[in-house]
Amino acid sequence: MKAHEIPQIENRSQYDQDMPDDDIRWMSTAGAARRLGVTVRTLYRLINEAELPAYKFGRVIRLKQDEVDSFIQASRIAPGSLEHLYPESKRDTSDTEANVT
Repeated sequence: MKAHEIPQIENRSQYDQDMPDDDIRWMSTAGAARRLGVTVRTLYRLINEAELPAYKFGRVIRLKQDEVDSFIQASRIAPGSLEHLYPESKRDTSDTEANVT
């Protein structure tokens, strides 16, 4: 074999059978951070706190696009769950005003 020739895998059919049918769509940390609308530093914190799975290949960290999308769906805020963030609702104000007049 010459130096510029690439060796062929002898048992390629067994390797192909072990591969899943669907392709994994990998995202870089910058791409995942952009998709989430956060900084890369925040993304690393989410990974470190096990809120978002990530994979390390050598020195490169990658995320699966479907897992990032699942994280986005799981982070959805339920209606009515943010009442603690504002002191009075509009309904409370209108009830108070009706009682005063």
